[in-house]
Amino acid sequence: MGATRVLAVAHCVVLYLLQTVALSSERFTVTGLTRPVLAPLGGTLELSCQLSPPQDAQHMEIRWFRNRYTQPVHLYRDGKDLHRETISKYVERTELLKGGIGEGKVTLRIFNVTVDDDGPYRCVFKNGEFYEEHITEVNVTVTSSDIQILLHPPNTKGVILECHSGGWFPLPLMEWRDSKGEVIPETSKSHSRDGNKLFNMTMALLINTNSHWNVTCYLQNRLTQQEESINIVLSGELFSWQCVWVGILAIITFVMIIFLVTSCVQQDFIHGKFSCSLKGSLLFIISIFAIIGVMLILHLKQRVQVSDPHFELDTLWSEDISVILCVMIVFIFKLVSFIYFRLEDQNGALNYFSSTMPVMPSAMFSTMLLMV
Repeated sequence: MGATRVLAVAHCVVLYLLQTVALSSERFTVTGLTRPVLAPLGGTLELSCQLSPPQDAQHMEIRWFRNRYTQPVHLYRDGKDLHRETISKYVERTELLKGGIGEGKVTLRIFNVTVDDDGPYRCVFKNGEFYEEHITEVNVTVTSSDIQILLHPPNTKGVILECHSGGWFPLPLMEWRDSKGEVIPETSKSHSRDGNKLFNMTMALLINTNSHWNVTCYLQNRLTQQEESINIVLSGELFSWQCVWVGILAIITFVMIIFLVTSCVQQDFIHGKFSCSLKGSLLFIISIFAIIGVMLILHLKQRVQVSDPHFELDTLWSEDISVILCVMIVFIFKLVSFIYFRLEDQNGALNYFSSTMPVMPSAMFSTMLLMV
């Protein structure tokens, strides 16, 4: 009886030890890179994961997937790669490197990286019912050197610069800088995505003074810190258009003054005195204020944003309307002045004729007496 009990206890101990060893061999964790992996567009990406503690994983199921477990990027089971079960966009684009699988280490290689490959990847080791996973973040990146600055024709609003650059991922930092490297606030900024899901950037800047002679369009990849830029040096002649409008106003004012002085001199010859100065000056001042008011209303009021494609059309419309209204104001000024001075001439002639009428019969009578 004593020997039987000893054998039974020894048997239980051996079974317990075997079960403990079996359970301990099933338990493991999966490790890998904790930092994001940068993947250049069009290049090759490699993602590794490792069993801890190290152990043979040839009999295990190894699955790489993105968001859904049932849609693997790559699947290894029963010692074989099951390419038919992977999702379509990764077919013939992946390879599982199994050189260290005896120690529980594998590497997934992805060829011809695209923007769609950006995001998290899960590596799962499964042994029977037990499994563990590790998540690795992938950041696809591409930097473009294709940058262009478009200079729009100058107008009364100023000079518009547009910077264009395409083929970036992810969305880059984009800003205007002056010759000292200081940031110039952009007037507008927008982006779009092309057929390859790359970002195309557009940034505009309205310069209404000649304070920025040297302007740089600067872009930076936020992941790799790669920088690209293009520089443009502006000429002071681009801002001469504003002086043209000052010249136009000066010419209009000069013509109106000449017309007013000529009319007043004409009245001086008729009436023998400079009698039109007050009324003519008042009409002249009203006309000048009308012209300045038209200019301010049309050119200072912002009807269309610079980012709007109709901005330049609106500016040209404002310029044309300004010229037309100024010409109309000058024409009305000359017309009113002409009518006013014409009426003054007629009143002067009538007064002169009325004052000479009583004298004329007496003179005619004296002449007739002398003739007799």
